[in-house]
Amino acid sequence: MDGMQRTPVMDALRGRELRIGPELRAIDGMKNWRLGHDDGVMWLALDCQDATVNTISEAELTELDGLLDRIEKERPKGVVILSAKTGGFAAGADIGQFRGMTEAGEVREKMARANRVTDRLAALPVPTLALIHGYCLGGGLEIALACDKRLAVGEVSLGFPEVRLGLIPGLGGVHRLTQLIDPVEAMTMMLTGKSAHTGKAKRLGLVDDAVPHRHARAAALALLEGEGGHERGLKARAMSSAPARMIAARQMRGRAEERAPKALYPAPHALIDLWEEHGDDPEALADAALHTFADLLTGEPAQNLIRVFFLREGLRARGEGDHGIGHVHVVGAGTMGGAIAAWAAREGFRVTLADLDTEALARAIGRATDLFDRKLYDSAARRDARDRLVADFRGNGVAHADLVIEAIAETAGAKTKLYAAIEPKMKAEAILATNTSAIPLADLRKGLKRPGQLLGLHFFNPVSAMELVEVVSDDKTDTSATHRAAAFVRAISRLPAPVRSAPGFLVNRILMPYLLEAVVMIDEGARPETIDAAAEAFGMAMGPAEVADRVGLDICEEVAGQLRKDLDSPLPDLPEWLQGKVRDGDLGAKSGNGIYKWDDDEPRKEEAGEVTDDMTDRLILPMVNMAAACLREGVVADADILDGAMVFAAGFAPVRGGPIHYARGRGMGEVKRRLAELGDRYGARFAPDPGLDALA
Repeated sequence: MDGMQRTPVMDALRGRELRIGPELRAIDGMKNWRLGHDDGVMWLALDCQDATVNTISEAELTELDGLLDRIEKERPKGVVILSAKTGGFAAGADIGQFRGMTEAGEVREKMARANRVTDRLAALPVPTLALIHGYCLGGGLEIALACDKRLAVGEVSLGFPEVRLGLIPGLGGVHRLTQLIDPVEAMTMMLTGKSAHTGKAKRLGLVDDAVPHRHARAAALALLEGEGGHERGLKARAMSSAPARMIAARQMRGRAEERAPKALYPAPHALIDLWEEHGDDPEALADAALHTFADLLTGEPAQNLIRVFFLREGLRARGEGDHGIGHVHVVGAGTMGGAIAAWAAREGFRVTLADLDTEALARAIGRATDLFDRKLYDSAARRDARDRLVADFRGNGVAHADLVIEAIAETAGAKTKLYAAIEPKMKAEAILATNTSAIPLADLRKGLKRPGQLLGLHFFNPVSAMELVEVVSDDKTDTSATHRAAAFVRAISRLPAPVRSAPGFLVNRILMPYLLEAVVMIDEGARPETIDAAAEAFGMAMGPAEVADRVGLDICEEVAGQLRKDLDSPLPDLPEWLQGKVRDGDLGAKSGNGIYKWDDDEPRKEEAGEVTDDMTDRLILPMVNMAAACLREGVVADADILDGAMVFAAGFAPVRGGPIHYARGRGMGEVKRRLAELGDRYGARFAPDPGLDALA
């Protein structure tokens, strides 16, 4: 979670977080809550059984309902609700309870029961306070909002990420948040899924106060006894007017359509409709939100986005275990090497960054400082990250590193020459990782004394935004090295995708037909803006012409040439105009000119023309076809890894659930028929791969 970075101070306090307030004890008949008493105040601690983090499901709410009976009977002076977990208050709803639910009526009934619990909490005849530390998201925040007051302890992160799952808050969060704070700010939080950190949460009135850990107990008791809470401002009161909401809703719809088209992502648009219609009537808003939640949950977009959530969790699980890495040495301070070094330092690793070009090193350190300023919300965390990253002008760090990452020029000769120089200096157990995007490990292993320690860690650009890292191995790679590398990837908050060393590995191999088909279509006379619009209308994060420019036309040419040489699958030749651009140095975003002209990292695009079904299928189905080939050849172990890798590294439409999931939903017979039809019209590159039959 952005901003919730571990600092030495926070690490020292982690053991104390469980001792805020009185001693907590187990409650007879309950598995997920613990109880304490302090000067007439009841303290209820959420402590989900057999879990490292709290999530909210029917089990936790049923037990809370029983505790509410007890509160109403005993009438304590007040109630404090907190978490017994060290990491945070609660990470949201247990999404697993919603997988595969297809009946809206069943969902409404389930959520109505859950809402009755949060409504009871909100209506208690005694003052209530949520004591929040760490993250407080989704259903966890909805429980906190049902309390009278909220107190932040240390650094917190509060938000509603439901929109990223194709949903809206379902436990009363919609009406409670829009009633508590400026409703436009509340809607922005829910529409974007972005979290509010401590300072902003206090400014918004989302929390009543924020205190250090050592003052938490006293502050909680004082706040419970205090009068009132956050006062709604003039702007919030103005939004009780239907005309004011109509104007604000119109603006929200325009921004939402740019980020998440209604045809693909109905949730944000449904939320805007709810607020516009019922924003002045909390009871009506709560009832309508319940029905909307159920309709969204049972729809295909939400079910696919929930699938993507579990794809992410599955990839994270592949990084379980000990990595044994404390010191990372990165060779190459270019765009990728510098970014990898900065990210590892941000995530708590000691990093040395080496390059023969001292100016490149200085630029990389400058970019890292900018990253820390943008991505870390605590001044101590920014300072610590800067201290962990060291410019290593002489390359001495290689002798002390547990992991050496090479990120130099994409040529086998340059890489093997570097390995010959640094391997004798490396520790015996150290891992040597290459960030190559296409060169097989077998070509790089020649001459190594410890060949089993070489593997690939293929990061994607930009490193700070792209979640996936391909962990590349072959039959000569030590299994322990692969496991350690995957655990390291997880430790830097990235998703490890284990893939076999093969031409283009996984992501680039599947992505290249998408990019090349766009180039062919441009050569046929189609405008790049229209091609990009076709891809984006399907749900791709970015159109292929823009992707090619951002990657670099020279890199595309290089990878395409490597794949065309090494693969049996036919790929189209690059047209002369593109080869000419590469020769002339018009490489895309990095040179300011490519398929598009670029200004301030943005392409200059004219209005798109009419998108056709042919355009969309010519772009998407070759990816499906190549994905089937990768599974058939064993480049990746299963379709879930493949689908997750394409969503998190290539921006494949999350709302489609991944290329294989999309193809299965469309029907493999239909996919094969359509590929054959395109092959008759456009060439053999569309011939259905035999692997499609195995996926039917």
